Amino acid sequence: MQCILSASPPPQLRTPGSTPLPTEIQAKLFDAAMEAKSFSYSPYSKFPVGAAVLSESGAVFLGCNVENASYGGAICGERTAFVKAVSEGARKFVAVAVVTDLKSFASPCGFCRQFMVEFGKDLQVYLCQADGSIQFHVLRDLLPHSFGPEDLETFNAQ
Repeated sequence: MQCILSASPPPQLRTPGSTPLPTEIQAKLFDAAMEAKSFSYSPYSKFPVGAAVLSESGAVFLGCNVENASYGGAICGERTAFVKAVSEGARKFVAVAVVTDLKSFASPCGFCRQFMVEFGKDLQVYLCQADGSIQFHVLRDLLPHSFGPEDLETFNAQ
């Protein structure tokens, strides 16, 4: 875990959604995702992925993809970062930055999108290229009509 913000997170971290984070915070997330990508274990696909998840507290959790010879045992960088964050007690998140070596923006896979919805549809998603280019999205736009915790709450309330 890294802390890229002061002890008192700025107000924009308390209201994630359609307003992008300040450029300097985006740049720090990009740097963290690049660092995470350097740890990728991708001997089969040769496709390294790094992710950095920003919690509401200002803590940043890094994750990289970890492949496995059985293929099905692999885990994406985004899920690695979230699993690390949750295992350290974080539950509320503002943003995730994802970086690959593609010359175009690579969006999280469907499995990762569904996994992230568990923690909020207003999560900010920053797709990053190695040259520092960043593209901003909100998770609800990347996974419309998703199934999440609120659906189970509605079902269980019946």
